[in-house]
Amino acid sequence: MLNSRSEYLDTTGCRLHIRRWGNPDAPTLFLLHGWMDVSAGFQFVIDQLKEDWNIIAPDWRGFGPSQWLERPYFFVEHLGDLDAILDHYAPNEAVRLAGHSMGGILACLYAGIRPERVARVMTLEGFGIAPTTPEMAPERYEKWLETLKKPPRMHVYADRPAFASRLLRDNRFLAAERAEFLSHHLAREGDGDDRHGIRKHGIVWNGDPWHKASGPYLFRLEESMAVWKQVTCPVRWVAGCQSWVIKEYATRPGDWEARQQCFATVDEVWIDQADHMLHYDQPEEVARQIEAWFKQAAKNEGMPPCPPSE
Repeated sequence: MLNSRSEYLDTTGCRLHIRRWGNPDAPTLFLLHGWMDVSAGFQFVIDQLKEDWNIIAPDWRGFGPSQWLERPYFFVEHLGDLDAILDHYAPNEAVRLAGHSMGGILACLYAGIRPERVARVMTLEGFGIAPTTPEMAPERYEKWLETLKKPPRMHVYADRPAFASRLLRDNRFLAAERAEFLSHHLAREGDGDDRHGIRKHGIVWNGDPWHKASGPYLFRLEESMAVWKQVTCPVRWVAGCQSWVIKEYATRPGDWEARQQCFATVDEVWIDQADHMLHYDQPEEVARQIEAWFKQAAKNEGMPPCPPSE
């Protein structure tokens, strides 16, 4: 296992933990984790990379060792943090961004907001959030007010093996030894609620509970699509053949294609035997795709699409 090292970066109102692997003189690659994940979740992929890389992977505010604000978070704050991270670590170069889920969404948005700053993007299961309609706004505002009165809490587990068992229960492709590793990074000691709603001390998810709160504003797909149309760099979508995200897209015919059509240059790769957390499920293939995409800029080395399956 390749050891990582930690650094800290102060951004607007927040101190971020930055995890780094590899050779600082090698080509730089930024890895952006998803919601309720942490930078250490890329460890399995890192260990499968064949080339030398200077890997920079932040923990978003409110996750892992980064500062917890203990108040509502807003998605745009992560874009501000990403901007600060890139200015600090790569001020004079177009960057390579690979992100999973929320991290992939942020990478694609940033590539449209500052197209001159991004050379190439790979988004792992980060294709944007489900569309909303204005009629959903009253319920969202009401939910927001109720959340302010009763802040969210994390579920509590008896110990780290119990937490690892929960990961294995929810992900049929996750290996037991990887679940054990993740239990030391995705979880921490703290207070939470058991399944009966009783407050207890034990093992809880390693993220600020406020990240579980829905924001007051609806996600507007049209705004994301307008940003994606400004992306000039090549983009690759990577999806798990067994992903619940892909099954959700299947319920909205044409949505997948409409989103892809916003990008000037986009293709897709499918990874079999992988659910949404494909960097946990198939890190060898994810590592191969990362190096094929970022080291061989003139060549697409994708896999043929496979349909979602049970």
